[in-house]
Amino acid sequence: MAGSETAAGAAPDVVKILVAGGFGVGKTTLVGSVSEIAPLRTEEPLTLAGLDVDDLAGIEEKRSTTVALDFGRITVGDDLVLYLFGTPGQQRFWFMWNDLAIGALGAVVLLDVRRPQSSFAAIDFFERRGIPFVVAANGFHGEHPYAPEEIREALALPEEVRVLLCDARERTSSRDVLIALVDQLIAAAAAD
Repeated sequence: MAGSETAAGAAPDVVKILVAGGFGVGKTTLVGSVSEIAPLRTEEPLTLAGLDVDDLAGIEEKRSTTVALDFGRITVGDDLVLYLFGTPGQQRFWFMWNDLAIGALGAVVLLDVRRPQSSFAAIDFFERRGIPFVVAANGFHGEHPYAPEEIREALALPEEVRVLLCDARERTSSRDVLIALVDQLIAAAAAD
């Protein structure tokens, strides 16, 4: 449990991770699927006022949106706890990303391969700030039409950025994405 002492007597390390991406890519779903606590969600219904602002192309069934953040927690081991902060995906809420990024050691950028442009801003955000990230292609309806290397090439990502296939609805899949990010962070720290 976060904040409790481990068997060795030391408190676990706590790591802040952002889960980012465009509107409707599955950020809230990923945080909820993997969190060991009831996740904090700031979901609100989509309204007529947002019709001119919210692009629902490809996600017509979406009925709500995150207006501030999602929060969850997962204990990876006796000595490591991840705090997950899901960012809002709509452009009008992007101003919050800078505050949410304070203290973050890394990020997961969720990608909907049906609408890859919806996650370009998140990739740019982390690249410009030097925050390490992985890209997780969320397989909507269990579909993964592209291999990780095809996605890497299409996004012009450097080799050190891991590209993974996932299903944000599945706890194991979401956990594996987070473990890949932690492994990437450890490898980068060891190389420094």
